[in-house]
Amino acid sequence: MSLHRRAALITILLYGSFCIADVLRGAVLRPTTIYVAPDATSAKLADLDRGREVVVIEASRDWAHVEANVTEERTVTGWVKDVDVIKASTPDGDKILFGEAVDSEDQASQRHGRKDAAQEAMRLYYEVAELFPTSPLAGEGLYRSGDIRWQIEKEDLTSRPSSKAREAYLREGMNEDLMKKVIKKFPGTKWSDLAAFHLIENKLCGDWEALSKCPEKEAEMYENYVKDHPNSPALPEALYDAAWRWSALIEIYKSENQQKKSDTAKVKAADLAQKAASQSPQSDWGTRARRLLYFVQQGVSTYGNGQN
Repeated sequence: MSLHRRAALITILLYGSFCIADVLRGAVLRPTTIYVAPDATSAKLADLDRGREVVVIEASRDWAHVEANVTEERTVTGWVKDVDVIKASTPDGDKILFGEAVDSEDQASQRHGRKDAAQEAMRLYYEVAELFPTSPLAGEGLYRSGDIRWQIEKEDLTSRPSSKAREAYLREGMNEDLMKKVIKKFPGTKWSDLAAFHLIENKLCGDWEALSKCPEKEAEMYENYVKDHPNSPALPEALYDAAWRWSALIEIYKSENQQKKSDTAKVKAADLAQKAASQSPQSDWGTRARRLLYFVQQGVSTYGNGQN
């Protein structure tokens, strides 16, 4: 390679590296319009929803020249009002984005809340983690984004006939990518613990068909979670979930003519219910565990035709 060509290549590589390093990323804070020029009277290119990702190319007075994701498939380059974009350099930008995400999530929970508010909250929470990875809010933002996506997909998937399939592999599960990303990027945090708890759902059976295989397997998964995540906020729920499955096995084992296993299941159910009640006595899971313990001790069926 000639000296001239080598110098040209080095220049290109250095310039490319500079451009990559110099990119300023951001997210749309509120609905805004992207224009052909930094002028509200110029032609409109598209409307941008809350949480849409942008790359800031340059700034001009109160305007920002951006490349924006209008949808997952469509990208547009144009001008937006600078105030509508939270950039990675914006002071307290993580808190501002997080606050908008919380507001959007609240809208989604209201009966007549804003349309698509859940999707907006999902995007805004995600951008908190992406734009501000060292923020104290980053882990929670990524988890809450994943949790909203999980709930949206769960509502859709559980409405399908395949959701009743006994074996988990026979039905489609919720997308695990964001939950696994939380576990990888924020290990040892409560957000990682909560993400791991979500992943259990994809391994659960649909209809047990009154057979012992599924509740046995599921009880074991929840008990292993308790061992592996002793400080998880989901600990009382995991203990309750395991206890309830053992309580169901009391009757299932009887129907399979396995009285000895039924007796063992009663002991296990009572023990786990007691732990759940003691772990968080005033919480919903603690009080539900106390109720379950009463039923087990009184011989009240919690599964099948005899369920109360």
